[in-house]
Formats: sequence, C-alpha cells, structure tokens
Amino acid sequence: MIPSPPETRASLIVRLRDAADVAAWDEFVAIYGPLVHRLAMRQGLQTADAEDVVQQVFAAVAQSVHQWLERPQQNRFRGWLLTIARNIAVKTLTRRPQGGVGLGGDPGLNELAAPEGDWSSHFDIEYRREVYRWAAEQVQNTVAPSTWTAFHLTHIEGVSIADAAEQLDMSVGNIYIARSRVISRLRELAKQFEVSQ
Repeated sequence: MIPSPPETRASLIVRLRDAADVAAWDEFVAIYGPLVHRLAMRQGLQTADAEDVVQQVFAAVAQSVHQWLERPQQNRFRGWLLTIARNIAVKTLTRRPQGGVGLGGDPGLNELAAPEGDWSSHFDIEYRREVYRWAAEQVQNTVAPSTWTAFHLTHIEGVSIADAAEQLDMSVGNIYIARSRVISRLRELAKQFEVSQ
C-alpha cells in the first residue's frame, strides 16, 4: 500500500499551531530536527548541546508559530526558523564557561559572526538534504527492491546503466524505466516542500 503523500509545507505549518497534532509535529521534526542538529554541530557545539538547541528551537516554534502565521507580511518560514536556530545557538555558545577556548577564539562564535547569507546558504543546503532523505525513504518503501537498487546504483553510486543492468540481471531499458520512476516520484514528493513560506 502506498502511503498518502504528506500535506504541503504550508498546511503543515498551519497544523503546528495545534500542539496535540502529533502527525504534524512528527513530520516537522523528521525534516527539521536533523537539519537544526547538523547546523548546531557545524557551529562547534558538542552533541549534547546540539540536541539541546534542537529541543529549544522546537519549543520556540511551538510557542510562536501562531504569531508567525498571523503576520500580514510573513517572512519565509525557513528564514524565520533559521533566525530562531541561530539565536539559540549563539546563546548556547556564549553561555560556555570562559577560558576554555584556545588561541584564536571559539570557532563556533567565529562561524556565527559570519554574514547572514552564509548561515542561510548552509541552512538551505541542509534543508534540501533532509527533504531528499525524507522523500527517498518514502519512495524506497513504495517501489520494488530491484527498482530502488537500479536507481541507487545508477543515480547515487554512479554505476553505468549497462553495468547496473548486468549486475541486476535486468535489461538496459528496465534500468532506465526503474530509474525514471524513482526520480519522478522523488521530485513529486520534494515539490510539496517547495512552498515560498
């Protein structure tokens, strides 16, 4: 059975107003949790501190998502979330005990001093990775193993179509068909998250 596709990001964000909407929060955490965690780690935070940042970011979103939704001129949702994550990371880095950083300062604080565009660029790249990971998991669960393997070998691992056909004992045409089906489904799922908010 093919799972129904998730709601678009815009409707997911609206659903976040309801703290009891477990499905919405699970989907939101699945996409944005690893993203915020990796960005926190990239700033030089330890794993436990990065996990705290993730929890604080989600708590802040839960408290203020209704205010973001009610603004007449909303900023992009990812920009708003990035600002929250960055502010919380700064607070986490600056509350560290003094004197524990070697010559040259704290690399995390140096990174936080980088222009906003650098942070935004990293955030957007990480966001796209998370959407791909989520979509890939959905698609992999809905196609035959040989279809997924044909896609993975040729598109991810870079194996030639002919070599993949030989390895999987499939025709070259079937490799192209399998690959095309997976790519089409991935794009369809990822497109749901291409909302301007």
